[in-house]
Amino acid sequence: MDEKSKKLLEKWHSVVFDGKPELLHDILAENITFYSPVVFKPKTTKDETFFVLSNVIQVFQNFTYSREFVNGNNLALEFSATVGDKSCKGIDLIEFNEDGKIINFEVFIRPASALMALGTEMNKRFEDAGKQTGKLSWQ
Repeated sequence: MDEKSKKLLEKWHSVVFDGKPELLHDILAENITFYSPVVFKPKTTKDETFFVLSNVIQVFQNFTYSREFVNGNNLALEFSATVGDKSCKGIDLIEFNEDGKIINFEVFIRPASALMALGTEMNKRFEDAGKQTGKLSWQ
């Protein structure tokens, strides 16, 4: 892994594992596109993406990355976590621009029961914050 890629991965690890949301705000590009596993329509603003990611970091418990694949400015990170009493596996696909800002972020999660638990918890957080939830398609 080259030095630039290593620094991008270290930035992301600081956000997730050191609980530093201010770093998250610093590394999100203004023109980010965030693809949630819960809703079809992507989030396309820095503020929306910041809200989602900063809350997901709190919702996930026992979060670990088990495999990390780096190709230049692109990361594919396999993770495990729990949401309440549900265990999940997932993948974060993250693309940085040349300035070291995240421009694309896509999340995949399985099984469906864990995804539903995550969606339910995130919808509560959106509602508590007075934000539009983009309700889950099965509700």
